[in-house]
Amino acid sequence: MALKSTPVVFGLMTRLSRRSFSTSKALASKPMTVRDALNQALDEEMARDERVFILGEEVAQYDGAYKVSRGLWKKYGDKRVIDTPITEAGFAGIAVGAAFAGLRPVCEFMTFNFSMQAIDHVINSAAKTFYMSAGTVPVPIVFRGPNGAASGVAAQHSQCFGAWYSHCPGLKVLMPYSSEDAKGLLKAAIRDPDPVVFLEDEILYGVQFPMSDEALSNDFVLPIGKAKIERPGQHITLVCAGKATDTALQAANELAGNGVECEVINLRSLRPLDYETIAQSIAKTHHLVTVEQGWPQSGIGAEICARVMESPAFFELDAPAWRVTGADVPMPYARNLEALALPRPVDVVAAVRTVLGNRISQTVQQ
Repeated sequence: MALKSTPVVFGLMTRLSRRSFSTSKALASKPMTVRDALNQALDEEMARDERVFILGEEVAQYDGAYKVSRGLWKKYGDKRVIDTPITEAGFAGIAVGAAFAGLRPVCEFMTFNFSMQAIDHVINSAAKTFYMSAGTVPVPIVFRGPNGAASGVAAQHSQCFGAWYSHCPGLKVLMPYSSEDAKGLLKAAIRDPDPVVFLEDEILYGVQFPMSDEALSNDFVLPIGKAKIERPGQHITLVCAGKATDTALQAANELAGNGVECEVINLRSLRPLDYETIAQSIAKTHHLVTVEQGWPQSGIGAEICARVMESPAFFELDAPAWRVTGADVPMPYARNLEALALPRPVDVVAAVRTVLGNRISQTVQQ
């Protein structure tokens, strides 16, 4: 039997958890794609601060491989939107050096899989210099681009780097889901004094989400390190980020038809991680499932489960936590195998039913 919160504590936690809801007004909204939200954020921050500039492959004259920087080269010119050769190690090093000198570069990787070519600059230079300089050299840089699985691009172009980069102290790691996430978090990342890894999703670029009048304003910025409750519920907590949020929401809609109300938490920020919102939700639902597209070993879900084990939230659980992840294999090229290598709504539904039925031992044995 799990130890339950008293009604007073539960009431307090319920009131606190409301703070994680979006403050945007849902009634006055217009649809906008994630791509356009990112473009708007870049445009507004470049207009606001002349130290902000963009560099990367095809970001200028071609308007970006995914058209995220569309129109910015024509508006701001060669000195602030810079096409680079195909050399991630080269232009990432230039970007870090520019940040050392007081500029605010936005370094685009055509895909984060290519960031492996530049990981020495990201980890050893950008992430560690503020500490190694005793706080005298801030590194205000954003590394952004598509992360994780796209479609039909196989193992070398489909990897999720959320767990990789969030492992490293000195970095902030953001993973937006909606258009509002994309705009508000990218603006926050550009203004932040620390290096930020900004993990987007190619599949979501063309998806439209509602944008409130507040989110459309030039002053709209979301706080780094604060999750959002996308859907309230009282039976089980689903924790996710990025494209996995859509998977969790689809599963929650299906389960709601069977009387199971899932609380879906969109992390938005992987580092710093908003563990407080997760713990408050567990105190209400007493069950936990994490959902991510990355591999299972040493993943985001594993980190969340470890933190639950090491905190009072563990005593709120009525059943063990469960992780839904990508398959522990390189991404297959075959379309049918690719679909099976990524978490699907049906997988989340099965996990929720297993946890709520406390049938985990039978599932593991199978």
